[in-house]
Amino acid sequence: MMPRRSDIEMAWYASIQQEPNGRKTVTTQRFVHELSKVNWIWTMKQANEWIEWYVTTFRDVSTQEGENRTFQLFNPNGGL
Repeated sequence: MMPRRSDIEMAWYASIQQEPNGRKTVTTQRFVHELSKVNWIWTMKQANEWIEWYVTTFRDVSTQEGENRTFQLFNPNGGL
């Protein structure tokens, strides 16, 4: 099945995890995994570039270097 652009956003939402303290986070690795489920095969670098360009309500809170970054929701009103 050919990948659809709308599946990228769906994969983003599917990769959001809510931690016990209520914080919502996404890792690049989890986003890439969800993308692969809908036939988008991206590198972590490509996924990070998409996040940086299209997602304005999450910020990078990574504690280590590398492409597998962690993003946290900082707009409690939701949004992309």
